[in-house]
Amino acid sequence: MPFCCNRQGGEAAVPLNFPENQTADCLPAQFNANLMYMSDLFSAGADAANSPLADRMRPRTLDDIIGQDHIVGQGRLLRRAIQADRISSLIFYGPPGTGKTSLARVIANTTKAWFESLNAVLSGVKDIRDAIDRASERRKLYGQRTILFVDEVHRWNKAQQDALLPWVENGTVILVGATTENPFFEVNRALVSRSRIFQLKSLEKSDLMLTAKRTLADKERGYGKLNVTFEGGALEHLVEVAGGDARSLLNALELAVETTPEKNGGIFITMEAAEESIQRRAVLYDKDGDYHFDTISAFIKSVRGSDPDAALYWLAKMLRAGEDPAFIFRRMIILASEDIGMADPYALGVVIACAESFDRIGFPEGNYPLAEACLYLSTAPKSNSAMAFFDAMSVVNKEDAEVPSHLRDSSRDKEGFGHGEGYVYPHAYREHWKAQQYLPSKLQGKLFYTPSQIGYEKTIRKEVLRKRELQAAALLGSDTALPGDGEYLSWSPKSKGMEAWMRRLESGRSALLLSDRNAIMDEAAPKRHDRILVLRADDGLLVWEGLRRAPEGLCAACVTSEAARETLRRFASSASFDDTELPKIAVQAGLPSPQAAEDFFDCSVFDCILVREPWRGIKSSGDYTGVFAASAAPLLAAKGRLVFIASPPEAGERLSRIVETEAASGLLKADAALIHSLKQAESAFFAGQKSGGAAENLFWNEETLKSSFFNAGFDIKIRVLEQKEERLVTERDISLWFNKEKSLWGASVHSFMGEADFEAVKNLLVERAKQGPMLWKWKSLLCRAVLLAKT
Repeated sequence: MPFCCNRQGGEAAVPLNFPENQTADCLPAQFNANLMYMSDLFSAGADAANSPLADRMRPRTLDDIIGQDHIVGQGRLLRRAIQADRISSLIFYGPPGTGKTSLARVIANTTKAWFESLNAVLSGVKDIRDAIDRASERRKLYGQRTILFVDEVHRWNKAQQDALLPWVENGTVILVGATTENPFFEVNRALVSRSRIFQLKSLEKSDLMLTAKRTLADKERGYGKLNVTFEGGALEHLVEVAGGDARSLLNALELAVETTPEKNGGIFITMEAAEESIQRRAVLYDKDGDYHFDTISAFIKSVRGSDPDAALYWLAKMLRAGEDPAFIFRRMIILASEDIGMADPYALGVVIACAESFDRIGFPEGNYPLAEACLYLSTAPKSNSAMAFFDAMSVVNKEDAEVPSHLRDSSRDKEGFGHGEGYVYPHAYREHWKAQQYLPSKLQGKLFYTPSQIGYEKTIRKEVLRKRELQAAALLGSDTALPGDGEYLSWSPKSKGMEAWMRRLESGRSALLLSDRNAIMDEAAPKRHDRILVLRADDGLLVWEGLRRAPEGLCAACVTSEAARETLRRFASSASFDDTELPKIAVQAGLPSPQAAEDFFDCSVFDCILVREPWRGIKSSGDYTGVFAASAAPLLAAKGRLVFIASPPEAGERLSRIVETEAASGLLKADAALIHSLKQAESAFFAGQKSGGAAENLFWNEETLKSSFFNAGFDIKIRVLEQKEERLVTERDISLWFNKEKSLWGASVHSFMGEADFEAVKNLLVERAKQGPMLWKWKSLLCRAVLLAKT
């Protein structure tokens, strides 16, 4: 029988996969010694019954874990990796008592690999080398992987972390680290780059209450054998004061139960006993660590967001924890310029005056100028227009343009080179201003500063814009070319630049697709752990962005053909995704059923469903918007989001608008009567009149969507997007539109206008198409439907 290393408290053993008929007795003596020496966080040592309650109640399996659904919930990346025993190097980061060590224990109970542990406070380089030697020998003799858990990994210095790096890199050990500090600052950058980081959050009150109730009911490890009851509000008090820390809650619960005498066959915890068991918590703050930077970040963002209540809270928390007031004032001085700036130029002076006042009076009265500065900045109008400086710096980095001759110093070489000649002295004019060139010639027309319409800046905006207009008029109206001017400002379809112009057209189309993608993603706002389903995903745009925005979640995609699936798979392979990160792709024209989603993606419930133009190309009639909404509901979690962009046909471009616009500009010769007839024909078509029996799906609109999604249990918000692009229309396009036999639009408009006017419009558009692209305008609907309740 294979030898096993037992875990603490009788937990599941982890087998060593020795060759058949071989036991621990036949191992090399040194290896046996290493086994005896191995320091394991989970080794059997102390009697489980005498262990602290928080240790006894640690989860043993994934299903035992309470909270942290964003990383170990159904379909999440980490859960899939643990279940498949395919974990790579990991770092768990979060506040105390959130389950970092417990997650490591679950991995230990699940994996077939050998599991070792070290505590960074108690171990050094020698311990690391011993653990590596044992791991190397196991790998060499038995091909067994080793997972090395390092608790409080941030406590190791650079040399200790460097000692581990090459063995993580070559796969001798798989690192699982736990830290309360931000690993991007406290852990070796090389180790971080080779690890996947999961952030654990403080537990919700509901999670803590469930933890307490599970402990009170557990007869093996908790207090299920005791009749423990609480005075009204006593248990809730423990949960409230624990502040998201399960260990703090269980320690307080243990103290309350163990110190309360049993009476009448039970233990009754009074409110007084609960209060004594969990005293006031220390403020979670460290001057040099993560909480320091998180708290000042929350303070700055609250002031920037004009929330004086939140700003005062974070200010009080910093001062209560002993933060240096000079540091707080320094950050407020920066904010006064960065986030208020020209909206209230006095803000900077107020903060500096408060800082100087504090220096003179100190604490405790110095709290007043601190609070005054905080409140002034929080309630002041906001503008970040000073950020324009960085736009200018970016241009300087790319373009080192020369100073125009008339702006150069005239005191040294005016006669030899004409420097300074032509400069106009502004004070010689009544307004103390005169339009002239100040930017280098290559940057004429470049704008960096845009005045906001807030506070003081609103009062100067009109004047700034007026002077810009006059300056532009003066420069562009000049008959003399500026130095370096050589740009062609005209275009002809016969020019040699036609191909380059066509490429710009195509990139314009790409920009439209990217714009739609960003609009959908920003509206959906997926979290890193969300499960995303992308429909009609043949172009992959939403798929790759979904993977980027939800790396710890799931991104599944439905495509319309096998060829599209293969194309996306090839791209994913070339992008070197890990097996657990690859998008799951199914060939499915529409929405899958929950069972089909489970079969395709191993997940039947999603947090987001995303799609661009869900009904484009549908030929059938009927209430397909309602069917779509009803089919999406079973696939979404409660409060799940369905976000899509759809373009109602009736909100599309009208040829009558193009003909009218082009006629007004002189590019087309069309009389008013013909334009009016075309307008009426198009209006009749989209209103369903004289449509020749057009399919119903041509007439869905915003009201149709609202009704369909309301009936399916959604709350839907719709925003209208004004879309436009320069579109090259071909004669083939026009022939398809004006085909009376195959085009519903063509048949309807022909029926309304008559043959002569119908052909006249067609010929006008053919002639216009020869002259180049047309400005195409239409309206799309950006829709965000939230499932109100899961049925």
